[in-house]
Amino acid sequence: MKLKALIATLLLIVPFLFTGCSKSAEASAPKAADGLPPEKMADALFSVMNGTRTAYTKHVIARLGKEKKLIKPHEKWEDKDNGVMLPAQMFRYARDLAMEANPGFTYSLQSEWPINSQNAPKTPIEKEGLQYIGKNPGKNFYGKETLGDKTFFTAVYPDVAVSAACIDCHNDHKDSPRDDFKMGEVMGGVVIRIPMK
Repeated sequence: MKLKALIATLLLIVPFLFTGCSKSAEASAPKAADGLPPEKMADALFSVMNGTRTAYTKHVIARLGKEKKLIKPHEKWEDKDNGVMLPAQMFRYARDLAMEANPGFTYSLQSEWPINSQNAPKTPIEKEGLQYIGKNPGKNFYGKETLGDKTFFTAVYPDVAVSAACIDCHNDHKDSPRDDFKMGEVMGGVVIRIPMK
């Protein structure tokens, strides 16, 4: 029960971490709606997202699940005794809370090889960004796109396998289009959209 309370607390804290990145400015760069250059805002948001999910993966999923067998990470975690959500699920729950607190701002976890088809790229810039980060390890992709009548700064960051738990889950999953991921490999990307003025 204490573990579920800890996870619930983490999910509630994540959106508030994002709100602290809103009031710096650089005169020469294009600005997002709140005044921070969009590339810097996206970079800061990604570093929080990536750090949170990496910590959850390494210190909760890998240590308490894979090593100590105290919890059962599973996509149907709510139906399991000692079940906990997978890192991708934790990321989506936190995303929903963050997007609710910050309308217009979006982010998602996507892949050219998604286990769940909802995580496949949908727009041309998402496809271009995922291909770019796959071919250019360690680099991010930045661009602008118009969706409907709104213009967005869109950034795509590499989602790298940081734990054997990531690799095993993807390589062993019955719906995974790939079964050969390796440690440190780009498995997909985080797509962040920031509305422009």
